[in-house]
Amino acid sequence: MRTTEMRGNYVFNAYRQVWLAGLGAAVVTRDWAQAEAGPLFRNLVKEGTLVESRTFRIVGDRIEGSVARANAVWMRARSTMSSTVRQAADTAATLVQNNLPKSLPKVTLPSMLAPAKPAKKRAAKPVRTAKVRKAVKRKARKAK
Repeated sequence: MRTTEMRGNYVFNAYRQVWLAGLGAAVVTRDWAQAEAGPLFRNLVKEGTLVESRTFRIVGDRIEGSVARANAVWMRARSTMSSTVRQAADTAATLVQNNLPKSLPKVTLPSMLAPAKPAKKRAAKPVRTAKVRKAVKRKARKAK
């Protein structure tokens, strides 16, 4: 029995030592947090702000460069496409002019496909100024 008691005391003492070490760590942490953590925390925030601003600047510069390159590629592609379409249209026009007979029968379009005729303009009415209006009113009064 004595050996069982000794083993029990040994386990209890080991448990107690772990408990006391945890309490000691909590007290040391509390004291450190009150005395030294504030300046350390402010320093960490300052360093983090510097890293963040540098990162944003680098990423912004890279994005700006990427946008400029994409814009240049777009303009080049647009120019290439325009010149290619223009060349194809010129080639087609030349083929039509050279290969089709000059005297083809005239084709009339149905009325619904024909271009609209411009509307006739109405005759412009003379513009009456304030003096003309007053003169007309005076004549009307005298006539009564």
